[in-house]
Amino acid sequence: MPTAERIAGAGLTYNQFHTTALCSPTRAALLTGRNHHSAHTGNIGELATGFPGYDGIIPRSCATIAELLHENGYATGWWGKNHNIPDNQTSEAGPFDNWPTQRGFDYFYGFIGGETDQFYPALYRGTRAVPVPDIPENGYHLTRDLANDCIDWMGRQKAIAPDRPLFAYFATGAAHAPTSRRWTGGGRNQGRFDMG
Repeated sequence: MPTAERIAGAGLTYNQFHTTALCSPTRAALLTGRNHHSAHTGNIGELATGFPGYDGIIPRSCATIAELLHENGYATGWWGKNHNIPDNQTSEAGPFDNWPTQRGFDYFYGFIGGETDQFYPALYRGTRAVPVPDIPENGYHLTRDLANDCIDWMGRQKAIAPDRPLFAYFATGAAHAPTSRRWTGGGRNQGRFDMG
């Protein structure tokens, strides 16, 4: 991993992190630097309750890393999986208080729920649902789309303000359910996933 080691050598590394074995709580802890219960994300958004630490709404007292960096002059962007918004707040009707663009991110392109089809994803740009830009028959895949959009955003940021630092949070959903027959049903994987 020479490239990752070179990047880490030129920046800041963290070596004490606790994963909760669930995506939303772990992401809340990662983004805030707080225990997942302190970040009110003791479970995934679809299972949020009124109990303390389980309402699924990261409180304002738990700033995200993007909020801190944005206040210090960074351009901030998020690509990919969110899944840190209570289920009843995940549509274009809002409220948007807990969406990435209200939690320190200048830009968001990805999906709000816990999972999405990697070939026909439910995409949002900011707080607006957007159509999938292409079809799988033309080579479309969500991870490539996210990466290209992120690279484009970074290029535009540097073209306009070359000295402004960037923070890009990239959370692909490719390894998450739902698995697709496009991956599991043919070629070298033929029959490998027939039992689930």
